[in-house]
Amino acid sequence: MIITTSQSDQDLEQILLLQQKNLPKNLPQEEIDREGFVTVMHRFEDLKKMNGYEQSVIAKEHDEVVAYLIAMTEKSKQDIPVLVPMFEVFNEIIFKGKKISEYKYMVVGQVCVAKEFRGLRLLDACYAEYKKIFSGKYAFAITEISKKNPRSLKAHERIGFKTVHEYIDSFGVDWCIVLWDWS
Repeated sequence: MIITTSQSDQDLEQILLLQQKNLPKNLPQEEIDREGFVTVMHRFEDLKKMNGYEQSVIAKEHDEVVAYLIAMTEKSKQDIPVLVPMFEVFNEIIFKGKKISEYKYMVVGQVCVAKEFRGLRLLDACYAEYKKIFSGKYAFAITEISKKNPRSLKAHERIGFKTVHEYIDSFGVDWCIVLWDWS
């Protein structure tokens, strides 16, 4: 198993394959409740563009992506329309006396661990690499997690993320904005 960054089109395509397997529309409800899910379906072009700004962190076994943490910067906020509201919420949140938007920060665009690799703390190892790569350039990592995904919320808390804001979007979905302070 190696932890590295997404460096090729093949890596990005494998991220998208793992993402597809973990979208709610492709999972039975009991698995969603027990294992969690990913919310956004990225297009290859968008993922490639984001990867041009900052490379995502991936775990590979036998040259196959088995986990990923998508790296997203503010430059990507207009690239994926479904994520624009999240960035708008960031403009309202005050952290350490300043708006989130006043900081230079990394957005965790999405995380996923292949089903057969869950429970091995692979997410922790990927996040350790994420911090190593980005903490010198960015103040913190931030993301939003659906309250319907308690497994993800617990995993992020274990890693060091703290909930800094909660809101309900226009579709009635409850979200937690979680932040991992690197200072």
